[in-house]
Parts: sequence; structure tokens; C-alpha cells
Amino acid sequence: MAKLAPITGAIVVGLVLLPNAGKAAPDDVAALRAELEALKTDYTSRVQALETRIKQLESAVATAQLAQPGAAPAPPAFPQPPPVAPPGKSSNATAFNPAISMILTGNYASLSQDPATYRVAGFIPPPSGEGLGRRSFNLDESELTVASNVDPYFFGNVTAAIQGGNSIDIEEAYFKTLALNNGFTIKGGRFFSGTGYLNEIHSHNWDFADQPLVYQVFLGGQLAQDGAQIRWVAPADYFIELGAEAGSGRSFPGTQRNSSSLASDALFAHLGGDAGDSTSWRLGVSWLDARSTDRAYDDVDQLGAPVTNAFTGTSRTWIADGTLKWAPHGDPTYHQFKLQGEYLHRTESGRLAFDLTGRNLAGDYNSSQSGWYLQAVYGFMQRWRAGLRYDSMQSGTPSIGLVQLGLLPSAAFPSLASASPERTTIMVDWSLSEFSRLRAQYAWDEARATERDRQLLLQYIFAMGAHGAHKF
Repeated sequence: MAKLAPITGAIVVGLVLLPNAGKAAPDDVAALRAELEALKTDYTSRVQALETRIKQLESAVATAQLAQPGAAPAPPAFPQPPPVAPPGKSSNATAFNPAISMILTGNYASLSQDPATYRVAGFIPPPSGEGLGRRSFNLDESELTVASNVDPYFFGNVTAAIQGGNSIDIEEAYFKTLALNNGFTIKGGRFFSGTGYLNEIHSHNWDFADQPLVYQVFLGGQLAQDGAQIRWVAPADYFIELGAEAGSGRSFPGTQRNSSSLASDALFAHLGGDAGDSTSWRLGVSWLDARSTDRAYDDVDQLGAPVTNAFTGTSRTWIADGTLKWAPHGDPTYHQFKLQGEYLHRTESGRLAFDLTGRNLAGDYNSSQSGWYLQAVYGFMQRWRAGLRYDSMQSGTPSIGLVQLGLLPSAAFPSLASASPERTTIMVDWSLSEFSRLRAQYAWDEARATERDRQLLLQYIFAMGAHGAHKF
């Protein structure tokens, strides 16, 4: 830098004197120009000399390395990454820059049966209800997500679900570790459970506009845990994942009340891999154990009078899931195929109370119920997909102590009468880009005790802002 000082000084002097060039004598101007040219020439010759010197040194180093038998060329020097700032000591105001996204969804629904009376026959209904909701135009659930790495050790995510009925629910709000070794990850807060396949997927990424019947009945749509989760991914050629959860049990099918105990436990295992360069697959098995206290639901007695009943006991659910994906050489741009299915089996045991606000009778209760769905979605041309889904459930015949003891007739529990609900759904959707999707869906729904419901749904989904990649 010191060698550049004379040149810089000369340039500055020249710039100062140029405005006064008309007043200076011609000889003075000529002298200054000559001095400036001399400085330029001297500077150029020095730079050329330095470049020549560098080339000579590089040539000498290369010759010396080749002269040594077996010597490998020196590796290139890479710049070292800057040290990580300690947590909580950001070096600038933009270090905290979360990704913010909004998912906007809505629909038009034409339903042949009154959605207010929708109920899947043969099962204790969840408090959130089942079915597609209201007729005509509706604002669906919209998701506002804020996510960011907190520091080198933790990631944070908050997703608020804005309901069409002008309410806001916190769908997920969790932290996740980033720096644990040996394939371990810990998550804490509120999160969608890792049981099954579809449960962790947000609604805007479903292949159909609604959940399968068995998810609506057994998990209340989607199971969210308030608790902690640990996952382990094995260092293997195949995808091998094991996980465990412990939660408060406040979400259906659990309804733990005013207790410090952990009332919802889950275990899951996943195995996946590739078959060639066009096909990938994943299999899974999950187990959920939840405790319920006074899980109430509305019904009518044998005379048609409204009553409120409640279940208290243990609900255990086994889930087996499988997913197969195909795309030519892994490129889903023009053609893709996805086959997905899950089987759920639930047993519940405890006590069933009848007519809480009236006779308030209680007796033993045991049930063994199952359900499954199978769906296929095919991308038949760029941006267009078509899908088919079939749902089937078996309620079985529950053991109700009040009926066995002769205190009440079986007709006093019409919602629990043996039934085999089923539904067939077709859909076609058009994704104008990765941020927008339009969908048409039609279902022949025979989940009610008597009437068939014909359901037409037109849906739009728009994504705004940064949004992370979806799961397999």
C-alpha cells in the first residue's frame, strides 16, 4: 500500500490543479503531465516484475514436487469458515431472519345430505366431528408458519391454523435439535405425531381434500402431541428410523384432565429404500396408547331423547402403513405415480357412562374396531393429476356392561350399533405452479347409518412465502 501513495498523491494533485489549468503556465502543465506519465510507467513495470516473480516461484515449487518420488501435489488452500458466534450474541441485526409462509385454502361444497347431521355409524364420535363441513362457499383452514434456526443447536417452528369460523388454533409450535450426534433428533412442544404416514402431513399437501374416514374417527382428523419426541435414523444403506413420543394426552382419543401424568405414548418404526432409479418405497408400523377421562359425546336413547354419554379408560391403536412412489428416472415433471395405504386397529377398554345429566348410569365397556384406506394418484401429464381412494371401516359389536346387566337395551346406544361404513372418492387437480393448485373432488359416502351422501368439492390452495420441503 505504501508504494501506491505517490501515485495517489499525484492523482489528487492533478485533480486539484486541473480546474486551474487555464491560469497555469503551459510549461507547468507539461511538467505535471510528464511526472504523472513517469509514475504510471514505474507502477506498471513494478507490477509486471511482481507477476514474473510469482510465476518463477510457482514453477520452482512444481519442479520440486515432481522431483520427489510418490509425492502428491499440494492440496489447494480453502478459506476457513468464520467461527460460530456464541448463542445469543448476534453480530448484526439481520442474523435472526425467519422464513414466513401463508397457505390460503377455500372450497365450494355441494352435499346431498345435511352436513350438520353427519356421523360415521358405529363409532364414538370425536369432539371435532367428521365430514366435509358446511355447504356452499367456505374459507378452509389457512396456515401461517414462522420457522428459523434459533442458533447452531436448535430449530423452531410455529404454525397457526386460521379457521374459516374466525378462530385461530396453534397447530404446531415446537423446537427441534440440530446438533445431536449419531442420527438422534429430539423435538419438544406441540407437534403432529409421527404415528402412521398421513398424520404428519399438513392439510395443504394432502392428495385429497379431506382425511380418510379412519383418521377422522380414530384420531379426530390429526393427532397432535403436547410433549416430547425422540427419533433415531440408522447409518445404513436403507432408510431405518425408530421413534418414541410421550405427551399430555389432551388430544383425541385421549382427554386427560387436570393431571401431571403423561397420558399419551407412541412408538413407531419406518423402513424405506429405492428400487432402481425410478421407484422408492416406505413401510411403517406404529403404536399409540392414550388414556381418556370423561370423553363425552352426544347421542339419543331408545326413545329418541337426547343424552350425553362419556367414556373413561384406555385407547390403544396399531397402525401399519405403506407408500410407493414412481417417476421416470426420478423426474416427476410429466409422469408420476403414488400408491398409499394404511390399516388401523383400535381397542378401547374402561367404563361407559350413560346420560350424565340425567340417570348417570355407568358400566364396563370394551370394543375392538378397525379401518383402512387405499389411494392411488397418477400424474398423467405436466401439472395434472388424478386420484382414486377407497375407505372401509368395521365397528364390530362392543361389549356394553349396562346392556349385559339388563339395565338398558342395546337400542339405548344407537351410535354404537354394529356398522361397516365405506366411501369411494375420485379427484383431479391442476397445479399451475408449485405455489397454486385447483382441485375437483367427488365422493360416494356411505358412512352414515342410512343415507348415502354425494359430495362434490371444488378447492383452491395457494402458497405464499418461503415454505420448507414436504416429507416423503
